[in-house]
Amino acid sequence: MEATAQEVDAAVRAAHEARGALADRTVRAAFLRTAADRLQAAKDHLVEAADAETALGPVRLTGELARTCYQLRSFADIVDEGAFLDVVINHPDDTATPPIPDLRRYKVSLGVVAVYSASNFPFAFSVAGGDTASALGAGCPVVVKAHPDHPALSELVASVLRRAAAEHGIPEGVIGLVHGFEAGIELIKHPLITAAGFTGSIRGGRALFDAAAARPVPIPFHGELGSLNPVVITEAAAAERAEAIGAGLAGSMTLGVGQFCVKPGLVLVPSGAAGDGLVKSLTDAVSDTDSGVLLDHRMRDNFIAGVAERAELPDVETPVTPGAGGEHTVSAGFLTVAAEKLASEGAYDLLLEECFGPVTVVVRYDDDAQAQTVLSRLPGNLTATVHLSAEEAAGEGRGAEILAELTPLAGRVLVNGWPTGVAVAAAQHHGGPYPATTSTSTSVGGTAIERWMRPVAYQGAPEALLPPELRDDNPLGLPRRFNGQLER
Repeated sequence: MEATAQEVDAAVRAAHEARGALADRTVRAAFLRTAADRLQAAKDHLVEAADAETALGPVRLTGELARTCYQLRSFADIVDEGAFLDVVINHPDDTATPPIPDLRRYKVSLGVVAVYSASNFPFAFSVAGGDTASALGAGCPVVVKAHPDHPALSELVASVLRRAAAEHGIPEGVIGLVHGFEAGIELIKHPLITAAGFTGSIRGGRALFDAAAARPVPIPFHGELGSLNPVVITEAAAAERAEAIGAGLAGSMTLGVGQFCVKPGLVLVPSGAAGDGLVKSLTDAVSDTDSGVLLDHRMRDNFIAGVAERAELPDVETPVTPGAGGEHTVSAGFLTVAAEKLASEGAYDLLLEECFGPVTVVVRYDDDAQAQTVLSRLPGNLTATVHLSAEEAAGEGRGAEILAELTPLAGRVLVNGWPTGVAVAAAQHHGGPYPATTSTSTSVGGTAIERWMRPVAYQGAPEALLPPELRDDNPLGLPRRFNGQLER
């Protein structure tokens, strides 16, 4: 199913020709809602196809499809509201220093967006996922590079979106779909592509990021590449609720067979009796977890090899050994290591790299200084978590200091929770310092739409020539800042 360079070119050009049909916000909001309705109506067929290719199970996939439809409808609401256009109007003011001319600023869509699908979310981060929904909401046609783990599902979803577009007079080319590794390279290089969204590995994402920057006209590349998602458990928290924290960690690290980008991959647990109790609870819970199927054999092979390489390091223990389960499955487990082993560069740096699958690394620390040293050596992450005692959560002890230490590491900082599960909400941020992501933007939540837009200001333009979004009488009823005052 590898697309040729000519087929990639045709898909991009068809998307480019369709961009005018998305100019009307009312039309594109209606399109997004219809797309959600049509996907929901095809639920049984789509879930069956997704399960056949991914083995993620009908329950998980049904929930993920519901999330995908919710995302589409959420962006339709954002498009209707119009605040994402960031309209700002300043009338002339000769008394200001320097004088202010007539200035009117808002945001416009970039153009055709390339979307690279993820393997682990065949609905929510694929053809109809958040990148596509937010790009369409911004008024940008999309060409999707399908993930090889679910090509048939990708075709089915694309066909649903195209039919939804046709219902609103939008050319079906507004959603392009290409398959194959080389097609992905051709896509990022195409001169009509104006931005890209990616979810996947550090290696693959970095190659595309570099290609986007090396183009004659570089383009924004919003990539989610990899994350360790560290967790700090204070001694007081471990003493207060070791069993609950251990069980919660087990549930989070094994959810979806450990194939979530926000899986907790490194957990700082205090030495001593309180930490021992937590590790026992974790051992019991993980030991009771069934083996599961990873998304493809390449991931399974990488998981088994990665676990084995880590377990071979001196003084690394495996209370529950992760690795091969049956012929196609893997078993969950975890490794433990003393914090002092991670204090400086060396072979143990391998433990500071993400291992995709149902495994985590438990780092036993003796004091706050050791924990801080480990944290100081971590790369950027999507999330960082701390578990505090009731007193620490109320402001006693180092709770605030730990939050301050975690904030530079991640885009989402959690207290007394687990990072798996990314709510689609206005205040959500799903991103983080490199290598978690290649930009400061989010790929989940309403502000994800900002990635596919750019600001433009008009100076001294006659009212009759201005787009309706920038006219004084506000014919579209948009939220805006007018001469310094916020209007809604």
